[in-house]
Amino acid sequence: MIVLAGQFMAVLDTFIVNVAAPSIGTGLHASGAALQLVVAGYTIAYAVLLVTGARLGELLGPRRTFLAGLAVFTGASLACGLAADAGQLIAFRVAQGAGAAVMLPQVLGLIQRTFTGAARTRAIGAYTAVMAVGAVCGQIAGGVLVGADLFGAGWRTVFLVNVPIGAMLLAAGPRLIHRDRPATAARGLDLPGLVLLAGALGLVTVVLVLGQGAGWPPWSWWALGGGGLLLGAFAVHETARARRGGAPLISPRVAGAPGMPVKLVRIALVMAVNAGYLFVLTLYLQNTLHYGALRTGLTFVPTALAYGAVGLWWRHLPRRMHPLLVPGGFVLICAALLGIGLALKDGGDAGGRVLLASAGLGAGFGCAHSVNLAAALASVHKEDAADASGLVVTVNQVGLLLGTSLFGALFLNGVATGGAGGASRAVWGSVLALTGAAALGAMAGVLRRRT
Repeated sequence: MIVLAGQFMAVLDTFIVNVAAPSIGTGLHASGAALQLVVAGYTIAYAVLLVTGARLGELLGPRRTFLAGLAVFTGASLACGLAADAGQLIAFRVAQGAGAAVMLPQVLGLIQRTFTGAARTRAIGAYTAVMAVGAVCGQIAGGVLVGADLFGAGWRTVFLVNVPIGAMLLAAGPRLIHRDRPATAARGLDLPGLVLLAGALGLVTVVLVLGQGAGWPPWSWWALGGGGLLLGAFAVHETARARRGGAPLISPRVAGAPGMPVKLVRIALVMAVNAGYLFVLTLYLQNTLHYGALRTGLTFVPTALAYGAVGLWWRHLPRRMHPLLVPGGFVLICAALLGIGLALKDGGDAGGRVLLASAGLGAGFGCAHSVNLAAALASVHKEDAADASGLVVTVNQVGLLLGTSLFGALFLNGVATGGAGGASRAVWGSVLALTGAAALGAMAGVLRRRT
């Protein structure tokens, strides 16, 4: 429970600041670019350092590393809440993201080391449920905390709320988290690989987070190209290091485990569809239907509840059905998205049809993500738990970034060029694109078997 609570805070902070951004801008007299960096600084540091956080867990032990990351995250949350200007807040958000990147991979690492068999499946189900609920609660909590203006603190409460929770977890963690010693044969950090991967992810992440708001200027395309080149150099370096008998940052045994590539593709797709859906529908509900932050957040509750419930209970289905759950989940996502799009395309509101389809969407996410994640982690050896955790969590985060940036750009461009009724047409076009991405997830396994 301690590590899942830490995971919940990390996921929550990915989304909670979106709702508070207007109040932050007013309170700190921050420019639009500064607000983008307040939101993006956390995400960039988080995505870039996840693999490094996983390797630190292997070197130092997941328990010690989790508590260290939690301490950084909690201290940075306090600093964010006390920031005097936008520059300080951006710097502290980067530190907060770094703490989350060190903390979060240890959750899956501890699950891999502590549980086996059915118990591991239940723990992974709880992990995915917390991820789903944390995303929705971030949007709800942001609206509630800013609106409540507790003690006159305004937007600062979205950061300060982490402090008492983090302090309690730090006090209880040393006694309650399973003790685990570092690996007997520490493999080192592979610093050249770390620099190459951090550079690649950093360049790509900055473009995905900031490119849309800046109008995709020339530097964004140069940065994407540079990120691609660094990623290629990273692959060459890792292959050469493995051939020399060294320890690459991402073990070839993990990346090349049976079925792992298609599992990673499916993880990225389901997270991209989830993030794109949250982003597009949030903008549509708030900007077009003029829903408040709280009502918008409550609209996603059926998705989160169904997502979490399926993630916890799918293992009770007959084992012969398990291979059908991942493609079936993607098919259900497609059907639910089309139902939501049809309900909204002519200016409809988020009434009963949307809420019912949202529950189906959450059930599809639960099948497609939870079952696939369990299969991905089960396909690697216990000694590769740290590498698998870092790789899976990084793919999760990259999927979130891709979904928000690509589908968000599609929706915003549709609104900008659509004229009267453009938002309704834009949301329908975005839903069709999201459905296509989910269909790719359903077909991924079939395509792999035919090649």
